[in-house]
Amino acid sequence: MDKPVNHRAWFLVTPVVAIVAFSAVIPLMTVVNYSVQDILGPEQRIFVGTDWFQKVMHDPELHGALLRQIVFSLAILSAELPLGVGLALVLPREGWRSSLSLVLVSLPLLIPWNVVGTIWQVFGRGDIGLGGVALHALGIDYNYTSNAVHAWLTVLVMDVWHWTPLVALLAYAGLRAVPDAFYQAAKIDGASRWAIFRYIELPKLGGVLTIAVLLRFMDSFTIYTEPFVLTGGGPGNSTTFLSQYLATLAVGRFDLGPAAAFSLVYFLVILLFSYIFYTAMNSKGEAGK
Repeated sequence: MDKPVNHRAWFLVTPVVAIVAFSAVIPLMTVVNYSVQDILGPEQRIFVGTDWFQKVMHDPELHGALLRQIVFSLAILSAELPLGVGLALVLPREGWRSSLSLVLVSLPLLIPWNVVGTIWQVFGRGDIGLGGVALHALGIDYNYTSNAVHAWLTVLVMDVWHWTPLVALLAYAGLRAVPDAFYQAAKIDGASRWAIFRYIELPKLGGVLTIAVLLRFMDSFTIYTEPFVLTGGGPGNSTTFLSQYLATLAVGRFDLGPAAAFSLVYFLVILLFSYIFYTAMNSKGEAGK
């Protein structure tokens, strides 16, 4: 017996399709259109095929920005994941201390990105900033405005301070989902704290850590406001990451064609790395079962 077909369901789906088309598909198609044209004026456009893609793929500035971006993203993942998990492990599990701790840990996440950059801009100053003055008192000639290494480390520490709470909250939620029976069985067996973490908690955190890695990686790959406010991409190009380079190309130089081609390459790079991370972590999780 054939099932009746009810076309009224399309009326429920249509608003979602319209919103997705307006917010994602249409802008993406516009970028694709720009990427194969040379925009000379409002009514003057020349079809150039894949010329802009070839240009951006051989751009040494893009290669430098991509390398800095990859190193930065891997560095913040290496720092934020263990710090976030460690913080989640020491947070209280019950009572008012648990609620208070979660609120305090979440505070950096509530600060707007441009304010974060301003906070660290003042904090790192050698004349009035608490961090800069403290480092000078220790005999360290710290100056993030003129020293590339200092600028790079300041951006790194700023991102770790801002986003480690997100990893901690995800890990904390994962730890709360571990059944008490697991801990009771481990206590009966006389398992050490390390053994409980290694064989009970860490495997159970696999799912939330995968989400944390993907969220932080994708977000770090699009970082713009904080380093722009803090260092403006300098000194030199030491803290110019992909998003800032793209903004310079599109807004500063008004090279819409190359900027559009670079946007598509940028999108595919994020997609590729996210797929690699997701596949690798899933494969490791399956092997551990």
